[in-house]
Amino acid sequence: MNTILDYIRNFLKIIGGLFLLLKDTISIGIKPPYEFKLILNQLYETGVKSMSITNLTMLFTGMVLSLQTSYSLRPYGARIYIGDLVALSIVRELGPVLTALMIGGRVGAGITAELGSMNVTEQIDALRALAASPIKKLVVPRVLALLIIIPTLTILGDFIGIMGGCFIAIYEIGQTGQYFMQHVIKAMTIADILNGIGKTFFFSIIISTIACYNGLTASGGADGVGKATTNTVVMASISIFIADFFLTKLFILFE
Repeated sequence: MNTILDYIRNFLKIIGGLFLLLKDTISIGIKPPYEFKLILNQLYETGVKSMSITNLTMLFTGMVLSLQTSYSLRPYGARIYIGDLVALSIVRELGPVLTALMIGGRVGAGITAELGSMNVTEQIDALRALAASPIKKLVVPRVLALLIIIPTLTILGDFIGIMGGCFIAIYEIGQTGQYFMQHVIKAMTIADILNGIGKTFFFSIIISTIACYNGLTASGGADGVGKATTNTVVMASISIFIADFFLTKLFILFE
C-alpha cells in the first residue's frame, strides 16, 4: 500500500515539477535580454547534428511503407493508391511521431546528461551564485531550439519519406515517378499538412521540458545522471504516443 502511495506521490511531484518548469520557462523566456548566441548554438547541436538520423529514419520508413502497402493492396488491384497511402501516413502520423521519437532519444537524452552533469558538479549552483538564472541560460535556449528544429526536421523528413516511397514504387512496382507524385499531391490537403506539423510544436515542448527537468533534478553522481537520462527517453517516448492520440482526436474535431 505504501509503495502504491509513494508511486502516486512521486508521479504527482514530477507532473507538478514539469508544469512549474514550463511556467517559469515561458515567464522568463519572454523577458529580454534574449540569448541569441546560445539559441544558435543549440540549433546547431540539436538540429544540424540530428538531421542525418531523422532523414535516414524517414527514408527507410517511406520505403518500407511503400513496399508493405504494395503487397497488401495487390490482391485487391488497388496498388494505384500507394502514393496516396504513403503520403497521408507519413505527413499526418509517421513523420511527426518518428521525428519526435528520434529527437527525444538523441537530443532529450543529451540535454539531460549535460544538465545533470552540471547539476551534480554544482555548476548550476555556481550560476545562481553569480546571479545568473539557470532557466534563462540553460533551459530557454534548448526549449526554443527544439520548437524550431522538430517542425523543420519533420517537414524535411516528410519529403524524404515520400521520396523513399516513390523510389520503391518506381523500381519494385513499376509506377512512374510522375504518376506516384500526382497521387501524392492529389491525396494531400492543407489540413493534412497542418495536422502533422501542428503536433510537432507540442512534441517539442514535451521533450524539452522533460529533458531539462530530469537534468536539473538529477542527483547521486554519475549513476543518478544515468538514471535521469534513461527516464527522459522513457518519459518522452510514452508522452509522445499519449499526446499523439489526444492531438489526433482534437485535430479531427476541427477538420
